[in-house]
Amino acid sequence: MRVVTQAPKEPAETQPPTSTSIGKMIRTGVVMTVVLTILVGVIYPFAMTGLSQALFHDQANGSLLKVNGQVVGSSLIGQSFTKPQYFHPRNSAAGAGYDAGNSGGTNLGPTSTFLLTNTVKLAAAIRAENGLPSNYVLPADAVSTSASGLDPDISPAYADLQVARVARARRLTQARVFVLVRQYTSGRDLGVLGEPRVNVLELNLALDRITPR
Repeated sequence: MRVVTQAPKEPAETQPPTSTSIGKMIRTGVVMTVVLTILVGVIYPFAMTGLSQALFHDQANGSLLKVNGQVVGSSLIGQSFTKPQYFHPRNSAAGAGYDAGNSGGTNLGPTSTFLLTNTVKLAAAIRAENGLPSNYVLPADAVSTSASGLDPDISPAYADLQVARVARARRLTQARVFVLVRQYTSGRDLGVLGEPRVNVLELNLALDRITPR
């Protein structure tokens, strides 16, 4: 038997790109850059901005709250309230308290002596200002800070324990204040996510509309 072998084929010679093909590639690259810049950098942002303003105007502009046409805050960012006629928010570790330019928590762990001492002092102060017995069990958010230090909400339990103080300071019945608390209590998102919460700023503004301070 005779075996026939074929000589390997010589590789086809590649032609160097001509000036015409190089120019075509450059034009294609330039056109694609311009088209994508207009599409992604101009049309898309304007379209999203227009849709958000049309469909979600308040949210797109920061969920701002106004009194007599003046912006007094955002429902998404907490503020410090210390007067007895107002509901008080969670304690804040953001700067000097609710400092949006220095957002953050204490980053203290459960073994921190400072955290324990400060929590005990804060609990005693809250019980005293709300006329509660020394053994009253406070909700966790009353004696802890949020991770951001800008949490606008408190738990219904923390709001409820402040009702008597606020009602007394504003000369309202506790029942009237309880109704207002429930009015500004939001449930779980989609019925299952998170916990019920009370927006402190919105609640305090509602109180001011009833009994201006």
